[in-house]
Amino acid sequence: MKIGILKETQSNESRVAITPDIAKKLISNNHSIFIESGCGKKSYFSDKDYLDSGCIIENDTKKIFNCELILKVNSFTKNELESSNSNNTLISFFQIKDNVELLQTYIDKKVTVLSMSHIPRTTLAQNMDALSSQSNIAGYKSTIIAADHSPKYMPLLMTAAGTIKPSKVLILGAGVAGLAAIANAKRMGAQVFAFDVRPVVKEQVESLGAKFIEVESDNDEGTGEGGYAKEVSEEYKKKQGLLIEETIKKMDIVISTALIPEKKAPILISKNMVENMMPGSVIMDLAAQNGGNCELTECDEIITHNNIIIDGRSNLPSTMATDASQLYSKNVYNFLSHLYKNDNKLNLEDEITSGSILLNNGTVCNKIVEQFLNKG
Repeated sequence: MKIGILKETQSNESRVAITPDIAKKLISNNHSIFIESGCGKKSYFSDKDYLDSGCIIENDTKKIFNCELILKVNSFTKNELESSNSNNTLISFFQIKDNVELLQTYIDKKVTVLSMSHIPRTTLAQNMDALSSQSNIAGYKSTIIAADHSPKYMPLLMTAAGTIKPSKVLILGAGVAGLAAIANAKRMGAQVFAFDVRPVVKEQVESLGAKFIEVESDNDEGTGEGGYAKEVSEEYKKKQGLLIEETIKKMDIVISTALIPEKKAPILISKNMVENMMPGSVIMDLAAQNGGNCELTECDEIITHNNIIIDGRSNLPSTMATDASQLYSKNVYNFLSHLYKNDNKLNLEDEITSGSILLNNGTVCNKIVEQFLNKG
């Protein structure tokens, strides 16, 4: 199969879909790899690295679109979609809610779309789970950035001049990003607290050395399909708000990671809560791209409100582009190895394939796509 790798064009994107070592593996499996020149530059992979792996370097993107399979980190831009062919299959992080305006064009162009964001969370699919690999990086990096913003030490510090207490860090959302943030904040010496609507994560949080704060409830209403968080009742939200409001006043750093797939991120931190935080405190909002967990977050901006820093940068994995690309590339390779067997045909009866395919030659294969199309 001919596989094309396009250069990412978003201003805050430095990752590349396939690294030279994975390209070499794909070539050994009898695929041909066509790389847009400069594709890996921001991830520190040169054209020569790809040439040495057996890839073909192309300056003309039209030749990339002659490939049956196109691999990207992000979905097609409007211009890329206009250049696409009806036989193109796109594999990328495809968030349906972020592509609503282009969905009909994808359908009209008869493009096949498989989303790395929609791979089912099953044991078999763990090594394809790019959301987890990238979220791990985001959680780790958020603690380092927060420490840089903060006017306080993270660890307990005992000196001849006196003792400095450790920073108090609150993690909102104990998914992959949250757990990575907990682990690194603990390594940095902070006193860590964590909140999640899913009681089942309490053991994981405590195993990393954080204190789990929770809303008293008779059920696990916050636990959704595949272990993801889901929206909770209004009564729960009121209790949750009061708990976070009381806890956040004592925190030096808050890292929020709460997301609901294909929906706006829940607001967990109100303007009033921010204004009651200690001066110099920091909020790292990892849900910024989906609207943010903080009412005041501005996506891809760092703002200060009432002496509180709110960092809404949306693509932290891209700040560690080399390793992020390596992990994403391995996820993609494992996904491709599962999708395409000897005949290079998709098996729509397979759970992983059917879960991740959104469009098949322009035909809608996903209920969420249908819902967005019906909303107009």
